[in-house]
Amino acid sequence: MPLQLSFGEATATGPRDENQDALRIVTPTPGLAASKGALFAIADGVSQCADGGLAARATLQALATDYYATPETWTVAQSLDRLLVAHNRWLQANGNGQPLLTTLTALVLRGRRFTLAHVGDCRAYRWHGGNLQRLSEDHVWDQPNMQHVLKRAMGLDQHLVVDYLDGELHLGECFLLLSDGVWASITEGDIQNVLRDQADLSSAAQTLVNLAHQTGSQDNASALLLRVEELPDAALADSLAQLSDWPLPPKLRPGQAFEGWIVDALLAESRQSLIYRVSDQQGQPWLLKTLPSSRHDEPEAGPALLQEEWFLRRVAGKHFPETHGLPQRQHLYYVQREYSGATLAQHFLQRGPMELPDWRQLAPRLVRALGMLHRRNILHRDIKPENLHLGDDGELRLLDFGLAHCPGLSQDQPHSLPGTPSYLAPEAFTGAQPSREQDLYAAGVTLYYLLTGHYPYGEVEAFQRPRFGTPAPASRYRPDLPVWLDEMLKRAVAVEPKQRFETAEEWLLTLEQGERLAASTSMRPLLEREPLKVWRTLALISLLLNLGLLVWLGKGA
Repeated sequence: MPLQLSFGEATATGPRDENQDALRIVTPTPGLAASKGALFAIADGVSQCADGGLAARATLQALATDYYATPETWTVAQSLDRLLVAHNRWLQANGNGQPLLTTLTALVLRGRRFTLAHVGDCRAYRWHGGNLQRLSEDHVWDQPNMQHVLKRAMGLDQHLVVDYLDGELHLGECFLLLSDGVWASITEGDIQNVLRDQADLSSAAQTLVNLAHQTGSQDNASALLLRVEELPDAALADSLAQLSDWPLPPKLRPGQAFEGWIVDALLAESRQSLIYRVSDQQGQPWLLKTLPSSRHDEPEAGPALLQEEWFLRRVAGKHFPETHGLPQRQHLYYVQREYSGATLAQHFLQRGPMELPDWRQLAPRLVRALGMLHRRNILHRDIKPENLHLGDDGELRLLDFGLAHCPGLSQDQPHSLPGTPSYLAPEAFTGAQPSREQDLYAAGVTLYYLLTGHYPYGEVEAFQRPRFGTPAPASRYRPDLPVWLDEMLKRAVAVEPKQRFETAEEWLLTLEQGERLAASTSMRPLLEREPLKVWRTLALISLLLNLGLLVWLGKGA
C-alpha cells in the first residue's frame, strides 16, 4: 500500500493590500511519489523588498518543478539543497538592484520518512498523540524591537544556509506549516484546540487563519495542514520496482521460449544469482538475471535484484550496460544487453600486466565512469577487474551492480562487509559507512593491479582482518612508470581517506594536468629537460677524450 495523505490549506490577505504568502502542494504520480515523495511548502514574501509576492511564488514554482527533475537516486535533502542554492542566486540576480526576499518552509514525505527544509520565520509543527511539537527555528534577530527582522531568508545572502530535519512518519500524525501572520497572533494552545476540535483539515486551516486576523494580525495569514492516513507496508525499493509479488522464473532450458525471449544458455549459476544468455525477436543477445530457487524465501533478495535494475536504468550511459524495458514481465528478473569483448580480468589472464600506453588510456575512463555514477548518488562498492568490461566497440563499462548502494535508499544487513576483500578500503573493515572515497580506493587498487600484477598491501583473504602499512610503490614492479603516475597511485590507495582523492573530478584533473606536463616536457629540448645530465654527459665525454689524447701523446713520445 502506498503512502496516503489528506491535507487542507487556507490563506487570507487581511488588512494588507496584497497577499505575498504562497502555498504549494504537489502529489505526483505513483512512480514519482514512491521515488521522490509528496511536497508541501509555504513561502512568505518580504514586503520591504522589491516584490515579496513574486519572490514567494517564484520560489515555490521552482521548488515544485525542479525538485521532481532531480535524479531519483539523490536524497531528498540533497535534491532540495541543490535547487534552493541555485534559486537563491536567481533571486539575487533578478531584483533590478533591489533584493527579492522570501522565507520558505518545505516538507517532503517519502515512504515512511519526512524531510523538512526551512529558512526564515514561517513555522513547522508536528501534532501527534495530543502533543504539539515545533520542528523549525525562527531565523530572526533575538534583540529588542528586531524580533521580526530576518537574519536568514531566500535571496538575502550569497551563501544560503537551510535547516534540514529528517524523521520517521507515524500513522495518524499531522504536520502544520504556518506563516508568521498566523503563529505570531495566536498561541500554541489555540492551535491545539483547533486541531483537537476539527478533524477536517481544510476547515481547521481556515479556522487558524480566521482566528489570527480576529486576534489582531496585521499580516497575510496562511496555513497548510496534512495528515498521514496510511503508511506504506513495503520498503522503498519494493514500491519503486512494484514487483514484490512476482514469482521466480522456472529453471530455463536452452531453446525454450520465455516471455518473448529465446533462451540460448545458462552462463553462470551461483548461490546469489542465475544468468542466462537470451535472444530477442531480432536475434540480438541479452543477459537475463534472476535468483535461484534457494533464495525464494529471502525477504530482501527480490527487492535487491530489482534495486540493481533500478540503479542501472538511472545511470544510463555509455559506461553502463543498457537494460530492457520489459513491458510484459510477469516474473522476477531483469534483462541487460550483452556486449562482445572481455572483462579486464580476462585480458589480464591472457596477456598479463597492461602496457603503459594502454593503461594510461584506461585510467581516466575508469575514473570518469565512477564520477558519472557518484553524481547520481550511487556507489558501486565492487570495483575490480572482473567487473570492468572492455567491449569490442572500444567502450569501458562497469558491470554488476548487485552491491551498489544509494545513501538514503539502500540498507545493508548488520555486520555485513560487501565487496571483494583485496579491493576494500581500510576504513570499511572498521565499519565505516559506504563512501565515494571507498569506490575511488577500489579503482586505485584495480589500476595498480592491472599495471603490476600485485596488490599495494598484498592480497586479502575473506574474513581476514588485514593490516595496512605503507603500500609498495608501483614503480617497484614497473620501472617504466613516470614518477607523477607513481605518486598518483600512491595517493589513490592511501590508508587515510583524507589523503586520497576526494572526488573523481579531482582525480581526473590530476591525470589531465600530469599528461599535459608530461607532453610539454617531452617536447622541450633535452638541455632544458635534464640540464644536469647533459652537462655531466658532456663532461664525461670531454674527460674520455682528454684521457685518450694523453694516451696517444704518451705512445708518440
